[in-house]
Amino acid sequence: MNELRPTNQKGSKCDGVEARPLHVSAVRYIKLGPARKWARDAIDGGIVPLDFRGVDHAACARGDWDQVRRQLIAMGRKDRTLKDDERELKEFYGLGPDTLWFTIADGYVWWTFAQDHVLEGDKDNVEAPPRFRPVRKPWCNTSLTGMSLTERSVSSALSSTASYQRTICSVRETDYLLRRIRGEDEPLRVKANQLLGNLTATAADLVRRLDWRDFETLIDLIFAHSGYKRQTALGGAQPDIDFVARQPLTGASAWVQVKSQASQAIFEDYLERFRREGSASSFFFVYHSAKRPIRMEGAFPNVYIWSVDRVANAVVEAGLFRWVADRIR
Repeated sequence: MNELRPTNQKGSKCDGVEARPLHVSAVRYIKLGPARKWARDAIDGGIVPLDFRGVDHAACARGDWDQVRRQLIAMGRKDRTLKDDERELKEFYGLGPDTLWFTIADGYVWWTFAQDHVLEGDKDNVEAPPRFRPVRKPWCNTSLTGMSLTERSVSSALSSTASYQRTICSVRETDYLLRRIRGEDEPLRVKANQLLGNLTATAADLVRRLDWRDFETLIDLIFAHSGYKRQTALGGAQPDIDFVARQPLTGASAWVQVKSQASQAIFEDYLERFRREGSASSFFFVYHSAKRPIRMEGAFPNVYIWSVDRVANAVVEAGLFRWVADRIR
């Protein structure tokens, strides 16, 4: 039996679901009505509905599956469809209160636990569910740590369950879903983040080793990867800047000043030149070494300071790690 236990946060709530261990004996996806037509009312009303109008609720409740089978056959069910219908009804009536039910609706993954009994719906209202289980806790679309469970934020292997043509099914991604509800990171994601962090730190060490010529070329390559087109020569031809680049889609131009060794005074000098000249949309001051981190005094929109850490991130994102490594002999 699994436990849903919140991580790193005590006393949080999810729309009434207290962040304490929740025992999970089974997990089932359920579509809330044909074409999910009962989804909003079911979530707001705190029920888990099921269709099968024409199948007697009393027969299901007392476990008379022979009679249920006869009713399904009379409705035209046969072969695989008949078996799936029987399975869904048996699970809906038979799975215990520790079953976690989840659905996908309105762009979110919703989950809840249902009470142990099934109630009959309004027989006179053909638009209402013919049977339903009241929920033990309100439907919830966040993790136990308060993170939103949007359909776009979960694995496509899980979100694709929304296209399931029937009503109730188990899923292979049960462990993944429970981790997301607990607010736990995926083990492979944690490992990937650790590797990426190590790679970026190594990239920063490599960048610090570049001489000024290779460093200027690297920044030019990074801007080219980001879609900028250099409009000037690279380096010493311009007195105030290393190069000017233009973003073709937006037409925005950028002054780029690259310094392997920099100081606060050097940055402020070039910032004043940019403000005085005023022809470019933005100004990038890029450096890899300084005795003290360079700061911007005051608010200057469209002025960006890139230290070695920001450059290292760009190196990894642009796929330039090998290029940088090859410059080190």
